Amino acid sequence: MARKGENIFKRKDGRWEARYIKSHDLAGKSQYGFCYGRTYQEAKEKAMAARLSLMNHTPTQTSRDKRHLTVFCDEWLAIQRGQVRESTYVKYCTILENHVKPKLGNCYPLALRTQTVEEFKWALLDSDNLSPKTVKDVMVVLRAVVDYTAKQFPGTFPILAFYYPKLDKKEMRVLTVDEQHKLTSYLLASPDDCKRGVLLALLTGMRLGELCALKWENVSLSERTIRICATVQRLRNTDADAESKTKIWMGKPKSDSSCRVIPLSDSAVGLCRKAARRKPDTYILTGTQEPMEPRTLQYRFEKYTRDCGLEGVHFHTLRHTFATRCVEVGFELKSLSEVLGHANTSITLDRYVHSSLDLKRENMNKLTMLIG
Repeated sequence: MARKGENIFKRKDGRWEARYIKSHDLAGKSQYGFCYGRTYQEAKEKAMAARLSLMNHTPTQTSRDKRHLTVFCDEWLAIQRGQVRESTYVKYCTILENHVKPKLGNCYPLALRTQTVEEFKWALLDSDNLSPKTVKDVMVVLRAVVDYTAKQFPGTFPILAFYYPKLDKKEMRVLTVDEQHKLTSYLLASPDDCKRGVLLALLTGMRLGELCALKWENVSLSERTIRICATVQRLRNTDADAESKTKIWMGKPKSDSSCRVIPLSDSAVGLCRKAARRKPDTYILTGTQEPMEPRTLQYRFEKYTRDCGLEGVHFHTLRHTFATRCVEVGFELKSLSEVLGHANTSITLDRYVHSSLDLKRENMNKLTMLIG
């Protein structure tokens, strides 16, 4: 029979057995360790030594704090609401609700180990079949939650290592010069507000959401500029009482540097002049005071490219194509970065500059004058 409250038993073989909580599994269930002794006192001392060793080397969840990781996820998310853009907040909500909480929500924070994080990562890759990019996004959010949680357990939180999945560099589709001419001719053959807007995106490198939010009051033909100051997105509705699962959100562009003024080329100015005169507070894609939904623009763009026989082309292809054409004509990199709304030139070089084979060949031929 056990001594009351000490979890020490006398076994049938005459030895004494002392149990102690060694750890907790992800469901919060206690995992026990066992110590044995010839006497009650010997077993008790061994169990005390084991507990002390755990405290000094491998901390376990204390019985006084039974909060699961999901509690800290919610606390961290509440803090983020006032710190990040609405679209970013919705992204965090989705990651926590769809991935982190279902798999790790019931885990006690002090029971987390690097192995736990690794198993979680591989479950997302293998079982859930998510892309490495998506898994990396999930892991970044998890790490932020863990960093926040660690501050709630000073001196006792385990040190965790995060290993992100390797991302394969994906070559973005860029229209060739011939494909660009084909698309341009198609859009100008029977122009309307939407087709002119698509062509304007090709001539300026605007993002899809920025184009949907663009009003005529943001276009100055006298100064030959376009002012980008807003974006439109369809986001998940985080309001539990809302009837619709998604909502249209309009706010500031992707980043501070995305708020910018784009100078217009002669072609872009001519395109805007051909459009029927609209009221300043109307949107250029619709000609009304209601913006076009990004999803609608995507559907229309898919039809345009299908009619042109262009394959593997998405709206963002226009942005990459614009950046590539700029590089091909010798556009100064710093200026191009600012036109695209990037925080620095490295983003422009790494993600948006795609040198064509013809341009590479032209540059290689420049070596002729050096080597004879």
